[in-house]
Amino acid sequence: MATHYRACHLCEAICGLEITVEDGKVATIRGDKADVLSRGHICPKGVALKDLHEDPDRLRAPVKKVDGAFVEISWDEAFEMVGTRLARIAEAHGRDAIGTYFGNPSVHSLGMLANIGMLVRLIKSKSVFSATSVDQLPHQLMALWMYGHQNYLFVPDIDRTDLIYVFGGNPMASNGSLWTVPDFPGRLAALKARGGRMVVVDPRRTETAKVASAHHFIRPGSDAFVLLAMVNTLIVEGLARPGRLADFADGMEAVAEAVAPFTAERAESASGLGAETIRAMARDLAAAPRAVVYGRMGTSTQAFGTLCQWAIQLLNILTGNLDREGGTMLPHPAIAAGFSPRAAGNFGRWKSRVRGLPEFASNFPVAALAEEIQTPGPGQIRALVTIAGNPVSSTPNGRRLDAAFAELDFMVALDFYVNETTRHADVILPPCSPLERGHYDLAFFPLAVRNVTRWSDPLFEKPESARHDWEIIAGILEAFAKATGVEAPNVLPPEFMIDMGLRGSDYPNLDLETLRAAPHGIDLGPLRPSLPERLLTPDGRIQMAPEGCLADLPRLLAATPEAQGLLLIGRRHVRSNNSWMNNSTRLVKGPIRYRLQMHPSDMEPRQIRDGGAVAVTSRAGEVRIEVEASEDLMPGVVCLPHGWGQATRDGIRLAVANGAGGVSFNDLSDEDLLDDASGNAALNGVPVEVRALP
Repeated sequence: MATHYRACHLCEAICGLEITVEDGKVATIRGDKADVLSRGHICPKGVALKDLHEDPDRLRAPVKKVDGAFVEISWDEAFEMVGTRLARIAEAHGRDAIGTYFGNPSVHSLGMLANIGMLVRLIKSKSVFSATSVDQLPHQLMALWMYGHQNYLFVPDIDRTDLIYVFGGNPMASNGSLWTVPDFPGRLAALKARGGRMVVVDPRRTETAKVASAHHFIRPGSDAFVLLAMVNTLIVEGLARPGRLADFADGMEAVAEAVAPFTAERAESASGLGAETIRAMARDLAAAPRAVVYGRMGTSTQAFGTLCQWAIQLLNILTGNLDREGGTMLPHPAIAAGFSPRAAGNFGRWKSRVRGLPEFASNFPVAALAEEIQTPGPGQIRALVTIAGNPVSSTPNGRRLDAAFAELDFMVALDFYVNETTRHADVILPPCSPLERGHYDLAFFPLAVRNVTRWSDPLFEKPESARHDWEIIAGILEAFAKATGVEAPNVLPPEFMIDMGLRGSDYPNLDLETLRAAPHGIDLGPLRPSLPERLLTPDGRIQMAPEGCLADLPRLLAATPEAQGLLLIGRRHVRSNNSWMNNSTRLVKGPIRYRLQMHPSDMEPRQIRDGGAVAVTSRAGEVRIEVEASEDLMPGVVCLPHGWGQATRDGIRLAVANGAGGVSFNDLSDEDLLDDASGNAALNGVPVEVRALP
């Protein structure tokens, strides 16, 4: 029996694992108690890596569709088919006729993350989409506008703070999101032990809210009113004390004028949260020695996501808690490629063809993907490349997107499952198991609560017939380059790239061999202040009043909160991971988690009984699901988890959850509901009707 140490790549917590291997198979998976970041913490998803590696449903060779069924083919045939078909479509219809979509797992794979850009640059199409616009786009846009870089996502320094406000986040289930904070329960316990507090503001009494010092209900989509009212309170009551930040921050007067209409009373009317409570929250924030405001999916995937993220940054700046120990901090990763000026990002350089939605970092909002496929004319998408993504399940109005994919002339997927999206592919190219590749967390060390670095060697040699994901991208590049008569770019092995990045680090004496000799990782020290030196705005100063935010305020002022009807929100569970781990028996077993939750006071007048069947209807569609009564919801709110609804379709068996069922949340979400300022999808606060079924 051999013992290996590596990182779990399944979520942003990147916990260290201790894995024993016996007779060529995974025997046990435990948390690595010596890991410098996670300190032995593990969640059920980490243990399920064994299921993923051994899953008989996982594709292990390329397949192509023949008469509606998938049959295995050679890698040479697969690459030649992909390169030739994409080149023909580009020649006949232009490069923009080739669309690409990158899913969430892309950033959890070193080989994909390091080479996706190369593929986009070779195809030379503006028709690029990703999971960013159903997730964190407002966060990144605000980082670009205020600090000059899309990846300047300051994280809460929970290990040294005294007070943390959590708006629309559930780190007890996620272990952080845009915040790599493994063992959140342990860190929260330490916060409380030193006399600190956590306050949660959320339409649902989440797992995090249940262990908070206080929880306040709020109407979905109204967070911007509350957050801006807190900003207003700080300014009006003379509580704004930015400290040293005032020396390099511009726009204070413009902010004061802009937020003047957003009183606590107006916020109460919009949100249902009392005016005096809102003022008290602002005062507590100002009075705390060290404090931080953190907002996540609930504040991002809503109609005013950009304004929410702006207000959160303002609160941290005005209380002097930005770039401060115990406040929000910007990590110093060993490899800082994601923080380079070249990766700063752009916004609005071009617009989508049909609806005129703005690009961000060369990506269009994915809410526009279906219409770009279905609307004839120059630039219509006729071919699609999906990489580690399942947009039919994860993006707005999945049924429309499902129908749109059926209209494509050609589709190729880099994925090792047949799912709701890849079932439409003409060719599926499966990478080897994650346990057969090396790993380095390029995306998540820049979001970690402590500066650390760690390399994971593969546990197993990949089969000779298998390909790493970076080798698959290289094969596509070579085939497309050959078919279009250009030279293919050189794809480097990830190990070489990481070694070079470590050697160029600001930290001395780092290289890949050094990390290999430290399987539990290397601690590079606590987070530390870094402003104004790292600011990348044109004048090197914080921009507190971005024009895009000021221009969006009239839309918020004109918003009419939903006084009648029901609003749909999503929910997350520690045993779920979007839709991409639903084939693990150990994760889907136990009590059913995909019921619609509804407050009893909303069920009674609709004659809905606990455990009964209901129809949930939105503008986009209707689903039928079992309902459960829950007083953990604010009245007027219904809650449905995302990532479910897998089923066999069109005779193609999907890799599906060992009996997992439910319905797809995104059969109800609406591609027309957006945060207008950014183009991000508004997945929370979707108006719905619920009726009892016989």
